[in-house]
Amino acid sequence: MMAAQAGGPSGGRRGRRHESREIPPPDGPGGPGGPQGPDDGDGEGKPEQAGWKRFIPNWKIVVASVTVIIAGVFGMILVGYHSVTIPVVKQEEVDAQGSVIYYGDNKTVLARVGMRRKLVTIDQIPKHVQDAVVGAENRDFWTDSGIDFSGMVRSVWYTATGQQIQGASTITQQMARNYYAGLSQERSMMRKVREIFIAVKLNQQKSKQWILEQYLNNIFFGRNSYGIQAAAQAFFDKNVGQLTPQEAAYLAGRIQNPDTFDRMEAKGNMAATEERYRYAIGGLAAVDSAKYGDLPAKFPKSPKRIKHVVKQVNAGKKGYMVKAVLDELEARGVPEEEVQTGGYKIYTTFDKNLMDAAERAVKSQGNFGKYVTTSLAAVDPRNGRVIAFYGGSDYLKEQWNEAFMSQKQAASAFKPYVLAAWLDAGYSLTSWTPTVLEKNLPGTTEITNDHPMGTGGVDVIKATAQSVNTAFAAMGQKVTLEKVVDIAVEAGLDRKRLEKSLEEHKYLITIGSSPVTALEQAGGYSIFANAGKHYDTHVVTRAVDSSGTTVLKEKSTYNQVISPEAAADATVALQEVVKTGTGRNSALADRPTAGKTGTNNKNKEAWYVGFTPQLSTAVGMYKEVPKKLKNGKTIMVEAQLNGISGGSVPAAIWRTFMAEAMKGQEVMQFPPRANVGTPENIQPRPIVKRTPPPENNWGDGDGDNDWGDNGGWDNGNRGNGDVGCSPYDSDCGGGTDDLQLQGGGGMRGNLPAAPAATAAATAPSRRER
Repeated sequence: MMAAQAGGPSGGRRGRRHESREIPPPDGPGGPGGPQGPDDGDGEGKPEQAGWKRFIPNWKIVVASVTVIIAGVFGMILVGYHSVTIPVVKQEEVDAQGSVIYYGDNKTVLARVGMRRKLVTIDQIPKHVQDAVVGAENRDFWTDSGIDFSGMVRSVWYTATGQQIQGASTITQQMARNYYAGLSQERSMMRKVREIFIAVKLNQQKSKQWILEQYLNNIFFGRNSYGIQAAAQAFFDKNVGQLTPQEAAYLAGRIQNPDTFDRMEAKGNMAATEERYRYAIGGLAAVDSAKYGDLPAKFPKSPKRIKHVVKQVNAGKKGYMVKAVLDELEARGVPEEEVQTGGYKIYTTFDKNLMDAAERAVKSQGNFGKYVTTSLAAVDPRNGRVIAFYGGSDYLKEQWNEAFMSQKQAASAFKPYVLAAWLDAGYSLTSWTPTVLEKNLPGTTEITNDHPMGTGGVDVIKATAQSVNTAFAAMGQKVTLEKVVDIAVEAGLDRKRLEKSLEEHKYLITIGSSPVTALEQAGGYSIFANAGKHYDTHVVTRAVDSSGTTVLKEKSTYNQVISPEAAADATVALQEVVKTGTGRNSALADRPTAGKTGTNNKNKEAWYVGFTPQLSTAVGMYKEVPKKLKNGKTIMVEAQLNGISGGSVPAAIWRTFMAEAMKGQEVMQFPPRANVGTPENIQPRPIVKRTPPPENNWGDGDGDNDWGDNGGWDNGNRGNGDVGCSPYDSDCGGGTDDLQLQGGGGMRGNLPAAPAATAAATAPSRRER
């Protein structure tokens, strides 16, 4: 029993010592003559390890554990590698290219919009440019497996331990990250591992040339330029194929941190730029010492760049043109987002010189104060192209395009549409119209004339030349107001606005109560200049996508609004406005013109719209002043133009612009009078009583005119005596040619007041809204 207590695993030095002597064991197992038995704890066997050494595992266990771990890790890597595939979806912006908008000459750039990138093929990129980027970013690019193992380990370690976020990516890795959807720019372990797998697979499945091409088309270089072609233009004003080796080295050096280089260079601090350039030019020498070895010594300083000017695409009048283009493209199915990234070439109708001429013409008549606004639009009547316009001086300060957006009462400049409806209905220019209405027209307040016209009536030509309100109201009644509206709509005016004016103002629409824009008027009068045809006004002739495919073509169809004969006769009447009527201030010295003035009540709006066979131009003016309401809110309300009428300043602006626009152009004549229709005397034509000459002069053969007049007309100036101011020419004397229009019109002003029978209809001005 004592022997059992002393022996066994729990014995040894830790067992309790006994005073009795030990009895030697007998022979047998464990004894002197038998096999060695288990340690009996007497200290004579192999001693146990003491202290910390007891916790060191057996080396076999260590080797086995490490092997299992390594196998597990490599197994996970293998599974992960095989589970990751090269994405098939590219990032949305990877092929994004800004679009270029051209003037009407199809070669002068108007503006560049969207991302500054131009895709090029690897064959278009010189070898020294490729070498410069490889030398600066990844010198083993042509031979590596898509990853840099040592750099990868360092990057993973630092990222995992949180000591520092490391990049150390190869060109292939950077290309994958920037090219494929799903590889975000977020810096995390999972993204990094996935990026590595994809880079390796890319290197196996794609050529190095393809990888480098995608990389060079997508990497950011600074100055808002993406890709090597855009960078070449932004920094050196040349195409990538024209870059020198030192210029290529400068751009390659920028890839590391382009935003920082931009900021430092802007401040004049070139230290970082020069340091990085020396590294990049040295990289070229390292890539091919035989070819580039002398460059570091020969070109120790970075090459000179062009000055960086942050261009405001929409500054000045360009912004109005760009916005008009984008709006039209949107309406025709090409959204602005697509224009910003699609790499389109967009060809417009705008004449750069005439855009400048329009601005000069508007400013040529002096400054009428900040509250007076002028618009101008010029349209080629033969195709509907908007050649030029003036919508404002600076889009960045005021995004409202006066020529396209401001809707103002047409006043008497609307009367030509009544004239067109009259002729289209089969009535002639010789028809006799009233100068006084015996009774008010249905639903309309009294319509009179602003200048005395007597009571005998006038023919349609004189009614047009002298802007006789009563005549056109009666003509509208005869042909019906609905027909007048239909003609105006077919000529390009807005139906909703016309029908609203018809409902609220009835026959006042015949003398211009409906709001119009300068663009609508310039396009509308094209029916007279182009044999009754109307093309929709437009600013884009075609759009070509990045592949060279024409995706949008110019509209070439037209609407035959009135017959060519009716257009010819209407033009005869409108020429008389310039020859003897209210539009004499618009006459050009070298060619015939035709047009119509318009001035509403109290001179709140003034128009002159005129044309030659090649160009139709509208000029409008109005005035808005601030008015403070009782609630403290300030609104803009229309005010008098201080004596400006359609035949004065607007006609002078029109003449100034058209003289420039027609310079060097063929002098084209209007078609001759066609004499269409039959006379329709709304008012009986007065009988002219002729008094024979004294008997002693009757038939004396002396060659004198034996009659006292020539039938009411004097030598072609329509019975006005001399060719000076007509006794009925209100514009000549500074007056107005319209009486009935109440208030301002449309956007940027109020709609005209309704007749007494209806409530006044008002619309907030553009500035109110």
